[in-house]
Amino acid sequence: MNRNEFHLKFGSKKTIVLPVIHVLDHEQTYRNIGIAIKCGCPGVFLINHDFEKEKLLPIIKSIRAKFSNYWIGVNFLAITGEFAFPILGKLEAEGIQVDGYWADDACIDERRAENDQVDAIRINEVRKNSGWKGLYIGGTAFKKQRKVDPVGYAYSGYLASKHMDIIVTSGIATGHAADVDKIKTFRKSCGETVLAVASGITPDNVGKYVHDVDLFMVATGINFDCDFYNIDPNKLKNLINAIESKG
Repeated sequence: MNRNEFHLKFGSKKTIVLPVIHVLDHEQTYRNIGIAIKCGCPGVFLINHDFEKEKLLPIIKSIRAKFSNYWIGVNFLAITGEFAFPILGKLEAEGIQVDGYWADDACIDERRAENDQVDAIRINEVRKNSGWKGLYIGGTAFKKQRKVDPVGYAYSGYLASKHMDIIVTSGIATGHAADVDKIKTFRKSCGETVLAVASGITPDNVGKYVHDVDLFMVATGINFDCDFYNIDPNKLKNLINAIESKG
């Protein structure tokens, strides 16, 4: 997806913030989406961090019934698009729209040639055949995946731009900020493809990233202290205000 198209879709030229909600149940998810909406976020991601993906499906359905027009993305923890897209296609056929899928691992392999990205190519075929029409956000040189040598970042970003709508990368672990040079390398190598960051973003460091990054996917930096599951509206507002002032 082109950067300009993305920002038009979400209604802002600034870096977009989409909170990541670690789902427990319908009520907790409903409450946190309400906070995201009040703070001005155009969408959220839901992730099944504590249970298998099958238990997330009825929550997706019940939440979509409550928020019929709100942008809702999903991450099935540690599940690639190859297995997620058929599930999302089935949901769409049932009238349950999931607007985006975030895969922790988009299976980009900088050790292989551009025309030999066998896993990424297979995932794209599954996506095409699934009938699902949402945005594909693919983890590249991402935390908890195969470690990528920094000399391979530029090639990874270039390859990823050929296989997904939005490239997402991260720091070394949850809550750890991404190396600024890594992000600048990705920005240059992925051209006009949308670039996201999904770890360690705070009001204090966001200024280092806003000019290169189109999307922040945030959880730890906006949740209450020592609380993995609930958004602190003050922290979220502070992050959005920092983006407004730095952008």
